[in-house]
Order: sequence, then C-alpha cells, then structure tokens
Amino acid sequence: MNGCCSSIFPVVDGVPVLLNWQKSVFSGGNFAEHRNTYHDPKRNGFKKNLFKIVPKISANIKAKNNFRRLCSLLFDVSKNPKVLVLGGRIIGASMNEFLSNSSIEFLETDVSFGPRTMAIVDAHYIPLKDNSFDCVVIQAVLEHVMDPYRCVKEIHRVLKHNGIVYAATAFMQQVHGGRYDFTRFTRMGHRLLFKQFEETESGAVCGTGMALAWAYERFLMSLAKSATLRRMASIFARTTTFWLKYFDYLTINNPASLESASGYYFLGRKSEHDLGDREIIESYDV
Repeated sequence: MNGCCSSIFPVVDGVPVLLNWQKSVFSGGNFAEHRNTYHDPKRNGFKKNLFKIVPKISANIKAKNNFRRLCSLLFDVSKNPKVLVLGGRIIGASMNEFLSNSSIEFLETDVSFGPRTMAIVDAHYIPLKDNSFDCVVIQAVLEHVMDPYRCVKEIHRVLKHNGIVYAATAFMQQVHGGRYDFTRFTRMGHRLLFKQFEETESGAVCGTGMALAWAYERFLMSLAKSATLRRMASIFARTTTFWLKYFDYLTINNPASLESASGYYFLGRKSEHDLGDREIIESYDV
C-alpha cells in the first residue's frame, strides 16, 4: 500500500487495521470481533430497508459540481493523483463520478468496515508518510471526531506540497452520530479549522430547507417517549417535509443561506503559513 508507514498492523477480513493502539479511542477488539464503532454492523435490516423507501429530507446541493471542480484541479497537480478518503466506507454524497475515474489512485478509509473500506484509519493519527497524497477528501466526518483540529493537522501533514483538501462539515444539523457526534462549525469556524490552507472556494453545501426539515423531524421525535413512536414521527416528518430541500437549489448562494446552512464545504490547497486570526475575521463577506 503506497504511502503506508513501515509498522506491522493486523489484517481483519482482508482489511488492514492501521490504528495507533496507544492513542486511538478504538481498540483491536472493535474490529477483530466486528463490534460497533461509528456504524453498527448489526443494525436491524428491516429498519434500514424501511428508511430506504421513505423520502429523504437531506440534499447535498453543491457536492456534484464540487467534485468536478476538484477533479480538474487534481489533474493540474498530477496525471495520476493519489487521493486519501477519510470516512469512505460507503460512497459519499455525489462521489460516484469522482471515484470512478481510473486515472486517480484512491485509498478509501474509515473507522468502520464497509463495502468501500480499504483500510481502517483514525483521522487523529493517520499512519501514513508525510507528503504522500495529492488530495484528501473528508466529507461528513469532522463533526464526528473528538479533535477536528488535530485531524486537519494530520491532513496537512500527509498532503504533498500544494496538495488539495476537500471537506464538507455539518452546521445546522441535530445529533446524528450518537456517542460519536461532537462538534458543529459556522462558516467562519470552518475557515478557522482550515487556516493552514489557502482557500480556493468555500460556501454552503446543504441549505436552509434541509436544516428546517431536520429541525421539524427532531421536534416531532422529541414528543415521543418510545423508540417505536420516534420512528413513526420520523417517517411522518420525512414524508411531509422532503420537498423543503428543493428550495435549497434556489437559495443555496444567498447571503442568508451562508449564515444558516445545514452544512459547509471548503476546497483549498496546503500552505506553509497559517492564516492569521485578523485575516480570518477580515475574510467575512456576508
């Protein structure tokens, strides 16, 4: 595996488990015994299938175009770029076209086993060499790590000179990761998180319609005391508010959406200089 450090790691079901055993919150037993980490491998199949047929209230409006933009930037860097995906056990929002590009070498990692997981990697302690990737993609992950700032430093370390990062992170979203849900970022907070990077572009990736639908769903769920009633409330809310996300196609670039978005994205290049606090504040443009 290109870019991997020289330490010896266990392999479970053909997937190398590349964890720092002294520092990671996960243990070898989590993976040897297929115990639940972020994703529960034993989750009831009926419940999963039920929610597949319920209308979705979420919509990542910008991801498809963002990945096309990312792809074009990558080929300016290398003819055969190497991309590290953190949180890649399944195909992320609108990543199908990007992941199908045969000229890009991908290492898709996660802290859970999944159909796309090539290696188990904790983003806090990435066991890969410095300056070994042209790009890192971390979508819908940084709200679920204990120290997002450390994770971004690790991303900076493994990127080559002028390497590219693409991140999408939650803001106006209720808890959706249970015990592994820790942080939310405003747009300016997201920029502060990536102060070691020169910004190419950024903005809202999920809009206010999605944020409203999520809030309504969780309001109804809060009225129920049993798990069964909460599921029923969730199904009702999704069935009656799924259409709100379509407003986001019209409003995603409006100034008010930038202040109240469901999630933000950042696309930027590795820099050798941190953006100063004053510069971050002066970059506010709403």
